[in-house]
Amino acid sequence: MKTLSALALGLLLCASGPALAQSTGTFTPEITAPTQEAQESDGLEVTVSDDSDWQDLGIAITTFATDADVPTQTTAGTTGQLGHAIAQVVAGDLKNNGLFKPSGPDGLPRPAFGEVSAPNYRLWSGNGADMLVQGYVHAGNDGTLTVGCYLYDVALGQPLEKGGWKVAPSDWRRAGHKCADMVYSRLSGESPFFDSRIAYIAETGSKDHRMKRLAVMDSDGANHRYLTSGQAMALTPRYSPDYSKILYLSYLNGQPSVYAYDLTTNSQKLIFRTTNPTMAPRWSPDGKWVLFSMSQGGRTDIYRITSAGGGTPERLTNGPGINIGGSYSPDGSKIVFESDRSGSQQVYVMNADGTNQKRISFFGGRSATPEWSPRGDLIAFTHIAGNLRVAVMSPAGRNMRYLTDSWQDEAPTWSPNGRIVQFFRTQRGSGEATIWQVDLTGRNERKLPTPVGASDPAWGPIRR
Repeated sequence: MKTLSALALGLLLCASGPALAQSTGTFTPEITAPTQEAQESDGLEVTVSDDSDWQDLGIAITTFATDADVPTQTTAGTTGQLGHAIAQVVAGDLKNNGLFKPSGPDGLPRPAFGEVSAPNYRLWSGNGADMLVQGYVHAGNDGTLTVGCYLYDVALGQPLEKGGWKVAPSDWRRAGHKCADMVYSRLSGESPFFDSRIAYIAETGSKDHRMKRLAVMDSDGANHRYLTSGQAMALTPRYSPDYSKILYLSYLNGQPSVYAYDLTTNSQKLIFRTTNPTMAPRWSPDGKWVLFSMSQGGRTDIYRITSAGGGTPERLTNGPGINIGGSYSPDGSKIVFESDRSGSQQVYVMNADGTNQKRISFFGGRSATPEWSPRGDLIAFTHIAGNLRVAVMSPAGRNMRYLTDSWQDEAPTWSPNGRIVQFFRTQRGSGEATIWQVDLTGRNERKLPTPVGASDPAWGPIRR
């Protein structure tokens, strides 16, 4: 995987415009934070009682300026064109998360390079903007790009946040996602999630002869790439906690095989292979264990094996019925899974060693495919009562509520900040699958663009 370089930005106005950032090496964001005095006096409350409170917040996002409009090695064109494209990424991220309704960059005034760090507050106040996002793009002699991003409170006439990144030409969209993450986190008080990736199963072919390949894309659907050829069916991917690998199930020559695909070397390592039916491999939060379900001797149980592979899998469930899945709590102390030991599919929780197994879903119908939120406060699952709908509940099995209301929505996966749930939706009749996402209010639903049919999404952690 490609990396970025972090920048400690001066971001001070000089005669030629904003001071350009200086690289500090490997990308671990160290963005200058507002002073304590600024935090106390900026008048911004980050706690809201309802998402609609933010929908009236006018956020203007302008085309990013440049000190020199020169060609770049990106697909966007010159630095001037790239500044517009990056602003579009920022605006798209903030709009699609359902919390804000930003405007721009199309139709808005384009600031000069010198105005980026000294905005005309009167102009933007007259345009009805409460918040203003501006930035710049600078092309280095070595082909790299420096991207700066500023967030301003127009009413108070002062900056709220600033950041910058030095990126390779192929990674220019990441700078846009990082800028959107900065704005989103500062205004909402939530953790970032835009600079993340999604693994999923790309589906092509007829309903009865469908090819299923492992694929990845950015959180907004860009930078799509196939990882497997489709010669062997791929299923149920999951990112490793450090983002370096994707765990998935493959049926190579008819044999269920659990692989870890290395995204750095584009190679894969066999974790476990058997002749028995196997399902749903999952990482532990520390990356040391892999959970999976396996059928043998007329029963299906949940097992774990070291992520290094080899050795004998350890069985964690040992009761009646079919026990499937397994999603760790964020601290790794518990596992949520599904079982039909009560007579129908229901959600259960157990300790990480398999002890203290107890049912938590009592909502009528059936409950399946549970996934623990990264925050630890909720469990998303598929509720089956006629239609298949995505729902959430507390880890104790309380306060169940639906997030979707369609014919067949299933297999939820969480955004890195635990605010949005992604799932796949199957169309009645054709069986075509598509990836959708919805926020925790259940009101903001969005279909993700994919070049072919798509199922089994897996949202990875925030990229560093």
